[in-house]
Amino acid sequence: QVQLVESGGGLVQPGGSLRLSCAASGSIFSINAMGWYRQAPGEQRELVAAITSGGSTNYADSVKGRFTISRDNAKNTVYLQMNSLKPKDTAVYYCAADFTASSIAGGGMNYWGKGTLVTVSS
Repeated sequence: QVQLVESGGGLVQPGGSLRLSCAASGSIFSINAMGWYRQAPGEQRELVAAITSGGSTNYADSVKGRFTISRDNAKNTVYLQMNSLKPKDTAVYYCAADFTASSIAGGGMNYWGKGTLVTVSS
């Protein structure tokens, strides 16, 4: 099993920045892909960004140029730097992990954190 714990959510004004962190523990030796999904009220969960252990990334079109995903393999931690935040970015953000690199394309991953709420509002 893999456990994922997110941190860094909160309330931010439009145009502001936040950095989310996700620490993985457990059977992490087999993890390749890690990423962030989000779910807004009344919406389906969607991929925000994902990264493989080798550093390949994938981003949703809506966040390209504003969000950056990074990963510290030594610390088993993935980060999401979110800049120029907009009210439509408001959602619960979930950390996710998977065994296969191809999972960064979307469609879900095997392991999920409990989520952290990001609210963008003035």
